[in-house]
Amino acid sequence: MRSLRTGLSLTSLVAGLALLLTAPAAHAADTPLRDLGTAKGKVIGTAVTGSKLTGAYGDIAGAQFSSLTPGNAMKWGSVEPTQGSFNWTEADQIVAFAQAHNQQVRGHTLVWHSQNPSWLTNGSWTSAQLGTLLQNHISTEVGRYKGKLAAWDVVNEPFNEDGTYRSTLWYNGLGADYIANALTWARAADPAAKLYINDYNVEGVNAKSTALYNLVKSLKERGVPIDGVGLQAHLILGQVPSTLQQNIQRFADLGVDVAITELDIRMTLPSDSAELAQQKADYKAVTAACVAVARCVNLTVWGFTDSDSWVESTFPGQGAATPYDANYAPKPAYYGIAEALGGTSTPPPTGACGASYSVGSQWNTGFTGTVTISCSGASLSSWKVTWTYGAGQRITQAWNAGCTQSGAAVTCVNASYNGTVPDGGSVSFGFNASWSGSNPVPTVTLG
Repeated sequence: MRSLRTGLSLTSLVAGLALLLTAPAAHAADTPLRDLGTAKGKVIGTAVTGSKLTGAYGDIAGAQFSSLTPGNAMKWGSVEPTQGSFNWTEADQIVAFAQAHNQQVRGHTLVWHSQNPSWLTNGSWTSAQLGTLLQNHISTEVGRYKGKLAAWDVVNEPFNEDGTYRSTLWYNGLGADYIANALTWARAADPAAKLYINDYNVEGVNAKSTALYNLVKSLKERGVPIDGVGLQAHLILGQVPSTLQQNIQRFADLGVDVAITELDIRMTLPSDSAELAQQKADYKAVTAACVAVARCVNLTVWGFTDSDSWVESTFPGQGAATPYDANYAPKPAYYGIAEALGGTSTPPPTGACGASYSVGSQWNTGFTGTVTISCSGASLSSWKVTWTYGAGQRITQAWNAGCTQSGAAVTCVNASYNGTVPDGGSVSFGFNASWSGSNPVPTVTLG
């Protein structure tokens, strides 16, 4: 459903950017989530931003997950911003990454009321023209990736909260059968891909999920191709529906698969240890409900790191909704998923602080770097960060910290005004340095 976070301009992310967390709390469970999921017959996925699939972000996405969902790259507004002019760059990049890492891809999304190109939404179309446009879009996109995608969220968010059909370009222009037609066209374009209807606030038994249930039942009775339902699961801390497993089961009993497609669990910021513990319990509960139903086949988080989440820009004052923090350290939520999948690794202490190193701008002889110290469930009254350069780099200037270098060894300590790092907070310092030949990212230690 939702856009991965767009508050940060993708173009501002320099290609050389890399983040490494090396505090003791940054080590994930020994068995990756994807392998734990396989042992339970579940596909464990994440939504991703294609341009970020390098460095630590790419390493985690490739190692931990067995399925990728493009957060925005396959939506109509992304692939055909101008009528007849297509841009498949990011979508192709995600598919290629998945193939290289032995992952499935979940296509998202073909028919939605949002993130459509302006030429489509601002056009004046007859019903016949609108139907032709939709059929051509589905045939073109699904056909392009025929045989490469495991599943498609064909129709996204067709219902209002009370279970009536949402008033959209598609419903108003084509009637309720736009759903059946879209599924039929998608099946024709790729007979092997599993076809889903996807919606939010349908995780528990309620008016909206019952409308979805009745639609799926009707489609199956009519012989319309429908393979599964997607429960988005954009949840609020402490509010996992008590009827989640019951709801998954009733859809499974219709003879369709169920996927948790866009799981995140948001909280009030700044997060504290109690909230993070509740979030772990909530992630564990959602995962356990999926594990308990054989036809719940996929659990996908909507971005695995808080730095790539849509929540903070959409819900001011809320965030920290994903299993990894913004510095790619696994949060207690990560271990909630792992435990529900049968993982036995001991999670790190809830309270931990860590440091991350990033390279910003870089030129022929120098570069600018930033180190961020952050705490979750713990705090600091002073700090010291050390690292060793491996290619002859030299610090030439620093700000917001006192930095010294002896040979390859760098030590930076807090300034008089920024030694305190509160629970849920962070501080950063920057520096300029010289380099020649190569500029590998060092391992950073917070001591």
